[in-house]
Amino acid sequence: MESRKMTDLLISIFGDFYGNMLGILLNATQWTIYLSLTAFVGGGIVGLVMTVLKISPSKPLRVFASMYIWFFQSIPLLMLLFILGLGVPVFFSIDVPPWLAASVALTLFTSAYLSEVWRGALQSIPKGQWEGGTAVGMTFSQNLIYIIAPQAIRIAIPSTVGFMIQVIKGTSMAYIINYDDLMRWGKKIANSQLDGAEPFIIFPIVGLFYFALCFPLSCLSKHLEKRLNTQNR
Repeated sequence: MESRKMTDLLISIFGDFYGNMLGILLNATQWTIYLSLTAFVGGGIVGLVMTVLKISPSKPLRVFASMYIWFFQSIPLLMLLFILGLGVPVFFSIDVPPWLAASVALTLFTSAYLSEVWRGALQSIPKGQWEGGTAVGMTFSQNLIYIIAPQAIRIAIPSTVGFMIQVIKGTSMAYIINYDDLMRWGKKIANSQLDGAEPFIIFPIVGLFYFALCFPLSCLSKHLEKRLNTQNR
C-alpha cells in the first residue's frame, strides 16, 4: 500500500513512465539493502571466527584460517555467484533460490576481507599489551576479550564501515543469477522496448541509487577515521 502511494506520488511529479520506473527501482533497492545487510552480518560472524583462528596460539587453526582467507580472496565474487547460483543447481540437480546463493556467495566474500581488516587491527596493538595480560595470569581468550579487542575495535571501525560500500556494490553482480535487486530491474527496464527506456538514461539513474546508498557510508567512514586520528593525537 505504501509502495503504491509512493509510486503514485512519483507519477504525479515525473509522469507515467519515469514515475513507474523510479517506483520499481525504489522497491528493488530494498532487496539490495537486505542482501547487503545479510552479507555484512553473516560475513562479519564468519570473519570474526576466522580472525580469532588466525591469531590463535594453535598452528593448525592459523593455517586453516589462512587457507580460508586466501581461497575466498582469490576467487572473484562473480565466479562464486556463478558456482553457487548456476553451477550447484545443475551439478547436484537441486533448487537453490537466488537469494540464498547470493547471500552465501557474498557472505564468503565479505568474511574473507573483514577477517583481514580485523586481524590487522588486532595486530596493530603493541605486543606489550599482550605481554602485560599474560604477566598477570590471563589466558589468550581473556587477554583478547578484555585488553586487546576494546582497543582494536576503535581502529577497525572506520575500515569496517568503509568496506560496507564494497559489499553494497558487490550485490550488483547478483543479477546474473536472477536476484531481484536494483541492478536486475535496472537492466530489465533498460532492455525493454518502452519509450524512454534508453540504457544511457536508465543506468545513470541506477548509478544514482547506488550513490545514495554508498555516499553516506563513505562520509561516515571518513568522519570516524578523522575522529580516531584526533583522539589518538
